[in-house]
Amino acid sequence: MNPMQDTLQHTLQDFTDRILQASQTGQPLRLRGGGTKDFLGQSLQGEVLDTTAYSGILSYEPSELVITVRCGTPLAAVEAALAEKGQSFAFEPPHFGAGATIGGMVAAGLSGPARASVGTVRDFVLGARVINGKGEHLTFGGQVMKNVAGYDVSRLLAGSWGQLGLITEVSLKVLPVAPGEATLVCAGVSQAQALKLINQWGGQPLPLNASAWVHDTTANPAQDFFFVRLRGAVAAVDAAVTKMSAEVQALGAHVTRMDSAQVTADWHASGEQTLDFFKAPTEQDCLWRLSVPQTAPVLDVRVNGTTCAQYIEWHGAQRWLWAPASAVNSVREAALKAGGHATLFRTSAASRQTLGDVDKQVGVYTPLNAVQQRIQNELKKQFDPAGIFNPGRA
Repeated sequence: MNPMQDTLQHTLQDFTDRILQASQTGQPLRLRGGGTKDFLGQSLQGEVLDTTAYSGILSYEPSELVITVRCGTPLAAVEAALAEKGQSFAFEPPHFGAGATIGGMVAAGLSGPARASVGTVRDFVLGARVINGKGEHLTFGGQVMKNVAGYDVSRLLAGSWGQLGLITEVSLKVLPVAPGEATLVCAGVSQAQALKLINQWGGQPLPLNASAWVHDTTANPAQDFFFVRLRGAVAAVDAAVTKMSAEVQALGAHVTRMDSAQVTADWHASGEQTLDFFKAPTEQDCLWRLSVPQTAPVLDVRVNGTTCAQYIEWHGAQRWLWAPASAVNSVREAALKAGGHATLFRTSAASRQTLGDVDKQVGVYTPLNAVQQRIQNELKKQFDPAGIFNPGRA
């Protein structure tokens, strides 16, 4: 065994020893990679178990479209390795900071602008290794889809926030970068028109990849903008641009085609929440994430009689809005009526300055029904009998 392998094996043993000790004493552990998503979730509890020492790409087969990576590997480093071979994570995982890791990417289960068209993190997980609350190093799935049989446990880890165990390794499907790409910028398309268009297009053989709608108050004059990104074969993208542009122009809106080089930074900013919309209007406003069916109509959420500004993604399925924590009932009622749910994604600046981040007292997540909660509780017990992994996070 070479010195590097020796060090990595020692790191794994240290993880196991700490988990076993915590299980015996009941001491909670806070599994943490880069910590770039510490802001999200109900609470952070326990001693930090830092995963960044267990890092590195175990294997990468570009011809097989699969990569296997240790949990503490920087997400940026993995994306750079994929880019060298003309490949990428199609679901565009957000980093939310320079230290994001692969383990955190899977545990958070967050996806970027292309999620509605290509799938989420869970859809790309082929296999994983995880240390459970008993200190057992378990292997689930594999490196190809046909290895997935019975309960697909590896995909349960996506979005679990580390509450099922410490993900040590993960195998992920990757995809080639599409040869053709274009973004249509449609000025003067209302939210209702944008939702109608994207649902019409979604039922047609068009290379839709991502979409976003916003009322841009920084424009002069302020107006509605609808963005649609197309990816696929060059001929398919060109044909779609012609067809879709004509349909938008028929509404009296102005359409501009932009290539990937012109708008890559904007789509990246959308996923990383660095666009102007994601600057809180006031110190009391929280950022809410509404997950609803793509066919849901315009949601008129009001606070003190004023309609909350929204940013619409995922072909209508993900809607962001700013509202104070005190508006929790209005926000969640609107999401529920549309067939979805609402998450308190970022608390207000004022709340973050208080002990315990008081905004979170309204509940970060929409409560599960009794059946869903029982299933979740039983699942956690199987993986973490002592309840030591990230308690209270989700």
